[in-house]
Amino acid sequence: MVLPAHPARPFSIRANPVASRRGLKTISCAIIGAGHAGLAMSRSLSRLSIDHVIFERGEIANSWKHERWDSLRLLTPNWQARLPGLEYDGDDPDGFMTMPETVAFIERYAELISAPVVQYTEVTSVTRRNDAYIIQANDEQWSSKAVVIASGACNLPSKPAIADSLPARIESIATLGYRNPDQLDQGGVLVVGASASGLQIAEEIHRSGRPVTLAVGEHVRLPRTYRGRDIQWWMDASGILDERYDEVDDIVRARNVPSPQLVGSSQRDNLDLNRLAGLGIQLRGRLSGIEDDRLMFSGSLRNVCELADLKMNRLLNTVDEWAEQQGLDSEVDPPERYPATEVEASPPLLMSFSRDDIRSVIWATGYRPDLSWLDLPVLDRKGGIRHDGGVVLDAPGLYYMGATFLRRRKSSFIHGAGDDAADLSRHLAGFLGVSPANRDRTDAGPRIRFDRKPTA
Repeated sequence: MVLPAHPARPFSIRANPVASRRGLKTISCAIIGAGHAGLAMSRSLSRLSIDHVIFERGEIANSWKHERWDSLRLLTPNWQARLPGLEYDGDDPDGFMTMPETVAFIERYAELISAPVVQYTEVTSVTRRNDAYIIQANDEQWSSKAVVIASGACNLPSKPAIADSLPARIESIATLGYRNPDQLDQGGVLVVGASASGLQIAEEIHRSGRPVTLAVGEHVRLPRTYRGRDIQWWMDASGILDERYDEVDDIVRARNVPSPQLVGSSQRDNLDLNRLAGLGIQLRGRLSGIEDDRLMFSGSLRNVCELADLKMNRLLNTVDEWAEQQGLDSEVDPPERYPATEVEASPPLLMSFSRDDIRSVIWATGYRPDLSWLDLPVLDRKGGIRHDGGVVLDAPGLYYMGATFLRRRKSSFIHGAGDDAADLSRHLAGFLGVSPANRDRTDAGPRIRFDRKPTA
């Protein structure tokens, strides 16, 4: 089924909040954020007949629309683009959505489920009063028994402290502010960070004709395809992506693993350090210091690359064992192993902004959520939300969606939001005392296919 294009329009509240004598609007549940995670939770709550509203500071899919670089595509294949009730069924299942296509998918989902979104409504505080949460949203106050934090895990750049030591004459850009090479000065560029974003941006800038140096820290190396199938197919089919947060030995460590070195491209290329080095990009160790005109790098480059190679091969061994157990060896390509990451014998530990003509630094060092509006004692010493699989600790009725490895290894992907929302909505229903007759319907309902490409 091909879905027709829909003109952009503001979404409105479908629920009927009641204004109390104190001037508060009341609702059973408030969701903060209208990205794919917040919308998946909305669909689950609707199927449980729980009235709710979604506050969105900008537009639906706001981060996807305004905070990504121009050439970015999803790292997951189109066939993995699915939310409860909507899935991709176009003519390019093995392709990768552009950002406009991703936005169209999420906007169409909001329309399909009649999501009660209030756009351009910024939540500036959430506090606790007696047995309810008080939400300040624009110039209105709301009272809600439950709140779901789905405002995104990538609101702010996570730059290292040494970024403050950068000389004023050097252009400093975080990935949230990067759009394309044309915004950069002519001259050399240092990209700090070797996960998916860092590698993609480094390659794009190099192809623009600028000399690029890549500072490499801990990273996850993965092939785009393995034995003739996308690596995401193997991880999905074998159950790796369904591994639960309470099944791993160190969930804190698992939640802080860097994003894999993958790129979504029509060529289905492998993107790794060997490829970048072959193009002429200079590899250095982790950026450890900036002092006046000097840049200092760690001597750990060889060790971190060997560790990444080792972990990749362990994963491929797991895939091979699963393929053999399932009797797939005759249906797929034979096992293969990739060349080890090549590192020069003694990588330079020092560079100079002036001597090496470095004009710009791109900080591809990750993101963090913006929780400055959350006036509740639920954050740990690093500013993260303390939670047990999305159930916020010491805050009855407060939930968290969209974070890395929230409840499953796939939680941060679009297709991972549905299962997490189903789990947490049932917990939320129990908290609210929703009748059992209304429970366990979160996965019901027809699935609609999505294959519309957005118009220019």
